[in-house]
Amino acid sequence: MKLAVIGAAGKAGTHILREAIMRNLDVTAIVKNKSILQISDIPVIESDLFTLTKDQLTPFDIIINAFAPPTGEEHLHISAGQHFISLLENTSKKIIGIGSPGCLYLDKEQTKRLMDHKDYPKELIPNAKAQLQCLEDLENSSIHWTYMIPSAMFDSDGPRTGHYIKGEGRLLVNSQFNSYISYADFAVALLDEIENNEHHNQSFTVASENVTTAS
Repeated sequence: MKLAVIGAAGKAGTHILREAIMRNLDVTAIVKNKSILQISDIPVIESDLFTLTKDQLTPFDIIINAFAPPTGEEHLHISAGQHFISLLENTSKKIIGIGSPGCLYLDKEQTKRLMDHKDYPKELIPNAKAQLQCLEDLENSSIHWTYMIPSAMFDSDGPRTGHYIKGEGRLLVNSQFNSYISYADFAVALLDEIENNEHHNQSFTVASENVTTAS
């Protein structure tokens, strides 16, 4: 199985690369500028994601979309997602997308999302809306996909415990009543999903199981 990580120089992409390397998986980084890649001695494709072609993705079975546009350009999530859908149509390849916790529902009836809550940071709403559109585009596509959504607190500096809980569509809290996932545990869950394929053409969310966050 050959993996490609798009946006491999970012926080999520870096953790995913490290986890894949730790598991001795065949992984390639796809980055716009390879000089900012934090991990060396792996195959690299240097390309803007919007100019990626079907031929460049031909060697890979799984494409992981860890692209994170800058603030103010959240609409690029949608453009990127639609570009990947067009590249993967009529292929057996699969894309793993990473969503926003703002997309998660707060209630069992699935009428209110986290982004609708009055305390949700206003500056994060455009990102949540764009990533919700990405999910809807995947749901309406004919390609193979999985969409992973982190918990409300997504911690780039948190530990890799290797223990997490999973849910589908609704905000999760762990045994300490925290909606929390470290980037490292998110990467563990993502690679586990690739290896086990438990959420084919579905979205799901994960939380670190037993991590207490600072107040």
